[in-house]
Amino acid sequence: MVQIIVGIDGMACEMCEAHVNEAIRGKFPVKKVTSSHKKAQSVIISEQNISETELREALDPTGYKLTSYESAPYEKKGLFSRK
Repeated sequence: MVQIIVGIDGMACEMCEAHVNEAIRGKFPVKKVTSSHKKAQSVIISEQNISETELREALDPTGYKLTSYESAPYEKKGLFSRK
């Protein structure tokens, strides 16, 4: 699993967050995507890595701009996981 954190410029409200989430879900088979207009970012959890270029191409038609990209391995933290 991979966690991708992307900075997104142009989100102003919860509806903007929904548009970004829909654009990402519509193009990629993600497990989870959460966007925040206050933080100007989206967090994507996916089985496969998604490149910065692919995300930029998915978001450009929506009017929102990708400003940063960070990808790292992700481990789900379960109720009984050890620390």
